[in-house]
Amino acid sequence: MSAEDSAEGDWITVGHVGRPHGLRGEFVVEGASEAPERFEPGARLYLDREPATVTSAKRAGRGRLVVRLDRRAERGAALELPASELPEPDEGSWYAFRLVGLSVEEEGGGKLGQVAEVEPGVANDVLRLDSGLALPFVEQCVLSVDLEAGRVVIAPGFVDPG
Repeated sequence: MSAEDSAEGDWITVGHVGRPHGLRGEFVVEGASEAPERFEPGARLYLDREPATVTSAKRAGRGRLVVRLDRRAERGAALELPASELPEPDEGSWYAFRLVGLSVEEEGGGKLGQVAEVEPGVANDVLRLDSGLALPFVEQCVLSVDLEAGRVVIAPGFVDPG
């Protein structure tokens, strides 16, 4: 799963323009996507919903990503991609924003709630439900994800019956 990206409508935010770095229009990318190919020279991003091309990228102090685009970028601006331009995820993987809103059910049981958010975790991602439940996004817990049917099925035993 790729949980680093967040969606707003049909646009996916992959970072924000941070503080300037140097004198040539480079800037630190705040909250950069974990997919490095999104920031390679020649990659297309959208700034103010208009295309922009990455002209340079490097790592600076503390491993921070520093890029330059082919046009001026205002600090705080979102770096985005249209959802339609995202590559299909590998089988058994999903973009986190596509899981938000899905109904979550326990196998052989009832509805547990809807996915409100997918939080990245140290060992695994966590499905946070609107009902307050937090479920590990691991194979032992998540038996199936059906985007078309709009549901996630959870294995029995991950929810306290009390």
